Amino acid sequence: MPPGYIHEPDWKLLRSLSPVALERLSQRILDELVAIANDSSMTAHDRYGTIYGHIHDRNKDMAYAFDGLRRSTAINQLALMKIHGLITDEEYAGFSTQTRGILDAR
Repeated sequence: MPPGYIHEPDWKLLRSLSPVALERLSQRILDELVAIANDSSMTAHDRYGTIYGHIHDRNKDMAYAFDGLRRSTAINQLALMKIHGLITDEEYAGFSTQTRGILDAR
């Protein structure tokens, strides 16, 4: 297997967890947007601008972690999901010792 590629069982697990992790990130972002929208210390226009910028910034996070998921990028994308707290400890434990070792060394 080429370096950087994820083993088949881990790839299958990641593909099954990816939609769950994406949903978690989407909900987190929506919660952040609600908090901004409800921040009465800012004007409506300031809240709008903040929301616009926040969506732009968070969309980058989402794209890096989820767009174009393939075996050659899976380790990096899994690392981002882990960094952002989108994979639970139980889910993470389902990955092979080798994959966890690569991620834990980062």
